[in-house]
Amino acid sequence: MSADQTPDYRDTVFLPETDFPMRAGLPQREPEWLARWERLGVYDRLRSEGQGRKPFVLHDGPPYANGHLHIGHALNKVLKDFIVRSQQMMGRDSRYVPGWDCHGLPIEWKIEEEYRKQGRDKDAVDIVEFRQECRRFAEGWVDIQREEFKRLGITGKWDDPYLTMDYHAEAVIAGEFMKLLMNGSLYQGSKPVMWSPVEQTALAEAEVEYHDHTSHQVWVAFPVASQRDFAALDGCMRTDLLGASVVIWTTTPWTIPQNRAVAFGPDIAYGLYQVTGDKAGTYLLADRLAPEVFAAAKLEADAWQRLRDVSSEELASLVLAHPYRGIEGGAGEWDYDVPLLPGDHVTEDAGTGFVHTAPSHGEDDYQMGLKYGLPMTYNVLPDGSYRADLPVFGGQAILTPDGKEGPANVGNIKALAGQGALLAKGKLKHSYPHSWRSKAPLIYRNTPQWFAAIDKPLADGMGEHGDTIRARALTSIDQLVQWTPQTGRNRIFSMVENRPDWVLSRQRAWGVPLTCFTKRGANPDDADFLLRNETVNARILESFEKDGADAWYRSGFKEQVLSGIVNPDDYDQVTDVLDVWFDSGSTHAFVLRDRADGVPDGIADLYLEGTDQHRGWFQSSLLQACATKGRAPYRGVLTHGFTLDEKGMKMSKSLGNTVAPQEVIEQYGADILRLWVAQSDYTADLRIGKEILKGTADAYRRLRNTMRFMLGALAGFSEAERVEAAQMPELERWVLHRLAELDVRVREGYTAYDFQGVFQALFNFATVDLSAFWFDIRKDALYCDAPDSPRRRAVRTVMDALFHRLTLWLAPMLSFTTEDIWLSRFPSEGDSVHLHDFPETPAAWRDEALAAKWEAIRRARRVVTAALEVKRADKTIGASLEAAPVVHVEDAALLKSLRSVDFMDVCITSAIVLTADPAPAEAFRLPEVPGIGVVFEEAEGEKCQRCWKILPDVGHHDHAATCARCDEVLDGVEDKVEVPAAG
Repeated sequence: MSADQTPDYRDTVFLPETDFPMRAGLPQREPEWLARWERLGVYDRLRSEGQGRKPFVLHDGPPYANGHLHIGHALNKVLKDFIVRSQQMMGRDSRYVPGWDCHGLPIEWKIEEEYRKQGRDKDAVDIVEFRQECRRFAEGWVDIQREEFKRLGITGKWDDPYLTMDYHAEAVIAGEFMKLLMNGSLYQGSKPVMWSPVEQTALAEAEVEYHDHTSHQVWVAFPVASQRDFAALDGCMRTDLLGASVVIWTTTPWTIPQNRAVAFGPDIAYGLYQVTGDKAGTYLLADRLAPEVFAAAKLEADAWQRLRDVSSEELASLVLAHPYRGIEGGAGEWDYDVPLLPGDHVTEDAGTGFVHTAPSHGEDDYQMGLKYGLPMTYNVLPDGSYRADLPVFGGQAILTPDGKEGPANVGNIKALAGQGALLAKGKLKHSYPHSWRSKAPLIYRNTPQWFAAIDKPLADGMGEHGDTIRARALTSIDQLVQWTPQTGRNRIFSMVENRPDWVLSRQRAWGVPLTCFTKRGANPDDADFLLRNETVNARILESFEKDGADAWYRSGFKEQVLSGIVNPDDYDQVTDVLDVWFDSGSTHAFVLRDRADGVPDGIADLYLEGTDQHRGWFQSSLLQACATKGRAPYRGVLTHGFTLDEKGMKMSKSLGNTVAPQEVIEQYGADILRLWVAQSDYTADLRIGKEILKGTADAYRRLRNTMRFMLGALAGFSEAERVEAAQMPELERWVLHRLAELDVRVREGYTAYDFQGVFQALFNFATVDLSAFWFDIRKDALYCDAPDSPRRRAVRTVMDALFHRLTLWLAPMLSFTTEDIWLSRFPSEGDSVHLHDFPETPAAWRDEALAAKWEAIRRARRVVTAALEVKRADKTIGASLEAAPVVHVEDAALLKSLRSVDFMDVCITSAIVLTADPAPAEAFRLPEVPGIGVVFEEAEGEKCQRCWKILPDVGHHDHAATCARCDEVLDGVEDKVEVPAAG
C-alpha cells in the first residue's frame, strides 16, 4: 500500500474531549467564581444545610484596619481557609467569622499623621469628634481589606464580620474589664513600664519590637562614702575601701540622675584595684570583668594592679555617694546616700559586676526598690524630657518628638566628666526596644498605670484550673490546649511563667475606656479606692450598647451613671483606654459566646496566627479568658512562621524585596498564591519571590494537565458504564487501593493541619502514579478499545472515582481551580464544588497484597523503560511500541506475577518475552533493581495505523493496516470514516 493510500483512522480513536482550557487564565476568571459563590450564598447554604453537624470554629485573630494587605496577611488567611474548608468537607459545621481590630494606636496614629500634615492640634479637637474620625478611618479600611481577603478565595461570613468597635463589642469589652474590677485583680500601681515618648503612652510587650540601636555606654565611679559596722575580718576593721569607688556600667546615661542604689552579686568574685596616671584611684570591680573595664578606659597593662579580694560582707557594708553629690547647681538634689545591695540579677557576663539601680526605670531595679524600700523618682515627663525644675538637667529631652536622640545622654556624660566620675565612655550597637508603630526607641518610665494582677487569688468561683490568672493560664497551656507545632507550648509557657502583671492602661483616646471610678482623696491601696457597684456597671453597659464607648466621654456621663448610688463629686472618672490586646483578647466573649454562629461554651476549636502571637493575641486571649472565664478560650493553637524573600531576608520596603499579594494575583492568580502556601512548611519561615512563584506555577500546570486529561477521558461517562471493583483488571484495582490509602492520608493530614503533606501526597499521586504510569499505560485502552469493552469501562469507572476524590480533596487548597474543574463536568447553576463533602471511600478497595505485587511489577517496569530509553537516545527506536524486549527474571515469584498481567501493556511495548533464563552479559540492568536483565529486540510486524502497535497480524484483517483489536472496533464505527478494504 502506498503512502497516499494509508488509511486515516483519527476519527475512530476515542480521544479526550473537554472544554476545560489548558491555560488557566486565573487572574481574569477568578473574579467570576467569587461572584458566583456570592450569588449562590455558598457560606450561608453550608450553615443552613449543616445544622446538626458537630461545630468546628476557627476564631479569627483580627488584623488592624489600617492599610493594604501584605504577604503575611495572605499566608495567614489562606491557612485559615484551608482549615475551614477541609473541616467542612470532612463532615463538620465549619464556621468562620472574620474580624478586625479597630481601636488603638495604629489607627489613632494615622489620624494624628493627617493632623500634623494639616497643622492641626489633636488636643484642641473634641475627643468624641476625634474618636469618630478614627472610627470612619477604620470603617474605610475594613471595606478595603474585606475585598482583598475575599479576592484570595477566603470563605467566611463576610457580610457580617466582627469589629471591636461595634457598639455591642465595646460593651462586652467594657463588661469583661469590669469583671477584673469586681474580682479584685484590677489595681493601680506606680511602676516602670515600656513607654513611648513619641506616642506618649505605655506599651505592652506585644507592641514592642527589637532593632539594632547604637547607645552611649559609660563606666561611672560611685565613691565609697562610708562603711557600716560589720564583723571584722582578720580580727580588725578594713578601712582601705574608704576613698575607693565602685564602678558601674550603663547604656542609659540619662538614668543616672534617678539612681538610688547599686547592686552586686553575692556569688561573684570582686577585687580592689589600684590605678595610676590620669585616672588614679582605687576601684572595686568583678575580677572577671576588670581587664575589659580598664581596656575601655584605655589604660595600659602596667597602669593598674589588683590589691586584694573584697568579700560580699565588705561590699554589703559600704555606703556610696551619688556621683552628682555636690555638683554645681545641684541644690542638694543628689546629696543622699546610695546603698550597695546584694542582687540575684547581677551577673558577670558584661559590665563591671555592679549594677546601677534606678527603680523608676527598669524592672529589676523596681523589684530591688520594692525589696529594700528604695524611693521612686518622677523626673521624666510623658514626652521623654526631664521635669523643668530638675537641677542641672531640667527640660533636657531623652528623645525628641520625632524619635531622635535628645541632649539628655550627652548632658549626663559631660556632667559625669565634670564630676571626675567618668572612668570610660563609648558607643555600643545592640538590640533595643522600639515601638512597633512609630519605630522610635522606647524607655522604661515610672508612671501610675492600671494593672491586672496575675498572681492574686481570685474569689470568683472559677477555680477548677487554678485560683490565679497565671495558674489557670499555665494549666490551660499544659492540659487543655493542643499546640501545633508542639514547640509553641514551650514558647508560651515560659513567657507566661515569667511575665509581670498586665499593664492594661494606655494614655490614648481611641479605644474602650477603663470603665471605673476612683474615690477622691483615697490611696490606691485603700479598700474604697475603686468604686465596685453592679448597678453602676449595668448602667455603663446599657449606655455602651446604645451609643458605644463614646458615651464615656460625653459631658455628664459620670453623673448619669453614679446618681442615686454615690455622690458623683466624690469620684474621678478614669480616662485611660484599654490596651488593644485586651480588646482582641476579649473577642471570644462577643464572637464565640454571643453570636448565633458561635458556640455555647465560648471556646474555639482553633486559634491560628504567626509565632509572634505567643506574646501577642494568643497570650492576651489566654490571660483575659483565664481572668473572666477560668480557662483558655481555645482548644487548639496553630502557629506559622514569617514570610521572607527568596534569599531568606526579612522583607522591607526600603530593600525593595517585598511581595505584595495583589501583584501575585494580577500576574498568576490567587490559586498560585494558595498553592505556594500548600507547598510550604508553614511551621518555619516561608520564602517567596519570582523564581519560587515560577516553580509554583509550573507545579500548578502539571496538576492542571492531569485534571484536564481526566476530564477529557470522562467525556460522556454514564452510570451504565460503571463496573464493580471485583470485575476490574488488577491495574484498576491497584488504583482503587491507592485511592483508599490516600483517603486515610488526606483525612489524617487535614485533621493534623499538615497541608504540605496532603498536597505532596496528592501531587505525587497525580503526576507519578497517574500521569507517568496509569494514564500512560491506559491511554491505549481509552483511545482504542471499543466503548463497551470491559477494560475501557473499568478504566473510566476508576477515572470517575479519581475525579470525585482528587477534585474534592484539592478543593480546600485550590478553591478556584477545583470549582472550574467541577463545573466543567457538572455545569449546574446551583452547584459548587464547595457544597460537597469528601466522598466516602470503600474500605474494600484496600488490598495490601495487590499493592505489594504491583510495587514489584513497577520496579521491574523501571528496568524495561530505562533500557528502552537508552535505545531511544541512540535513535535505534523512536517510541517504545517499536520494541519487543526480552526480560530475564531471576525471582520465580516475580516472574509469575509479571506473567499474570499484561506486562507488555504495562511497559507500553508491542510485544514482550518473559523468561527465567539467566540474563546474558550484554543485558541492560539497573543496580537498584537486581535480578532483572533486559535484552532489546525490535517488534516484528507492521504498524497498526489506528493504535500504532507493531504486530505480525497487521494487514491481515478486513480493515486496512489494522490489528485484530482495532479491526473489531472499526466494525462498529465504519459509518464514521471511509476506510479502504484490505488487499
